[in-house]
Amino acid sequence: MLLALESRAVFEWASLALAWRWLKRAPRGDGHPVLVLPGLVAGDASTWPLRKYLEELGYVPYPWQLGVNFGPRGETLPKLLARVRRIERKHGRKVSLIGWSLGGAMARGLGANLPDSVRNVITLGSPVQPHPRATNAWKVFEAVSGWRTDDPELHQMARQHPQMPFTSIFSKGDGIVSWKVSVAPEAPLSENIEIAASHLGMGVNPMVLWAIADRLAQPEGAWKPFDREGLL
Repeated sequence: MLLALESRAVFEWASLALAWRWLKRAPRGDGHPVLVLPGLVAGDASTWPLRKYLEELGYVPYPWQLGVNFGPRGETLPKLLARVRRIERKHGRKVSLIGWSLGGAMARGLGANLPDSVRNVITLGSPVQPHPRATNAWKVFEAVSGWRTDDPELHQMARQHPQMPFTSIFSKGDGIVSWKVSVAPEAPLSENIEIAASHLGMGVNPMVLWAIADRLAQPEGAWKPFDREGLL
């Protein structure tokens, strides 16, 4: 049933143009760099609208530049670690990470491994708790990544939690990833934001984009939990 509701993504993509003027009223950025990671079997084209929005707000957004996301196989993770460090050196500032779906799970791992290079981590419809088959895409993941979803090493990677501010944006109407595994455990610098959205449209959903803008605008070292009144 939820998988069938993913057709809503078409309307979310269409609504982005209508909401663009409203979205530009969101808090402005401070110019720090933001690396955006796509979801499973998606590439940088899927995150272009989000990166364009971040650029409009004054950030310096970066695509991941690793082609299609087939998961943490081969040299993918070492290349991502090196990319974050290069971006940090270029700007002399910590890098914020945004990951959609599987990209969010990978962003969490990057944050956990690069605490001195990452400013905050935001995930969109991402599994943040280990569960072997909590998504409708687990067979695809196994086929393209070379990993088994019940692999203990994969579960250990999923348990990594970044020590910097972390935000999980999830939807109970997500037709791909079970919302229950997108809810992060309570922690001083961790929060969960529920927004009505489809999984495939989360990266262009106007409410999601507003929440992202609000979170990125938090002053470094002075993070506060999200105020839902900002969505009204």
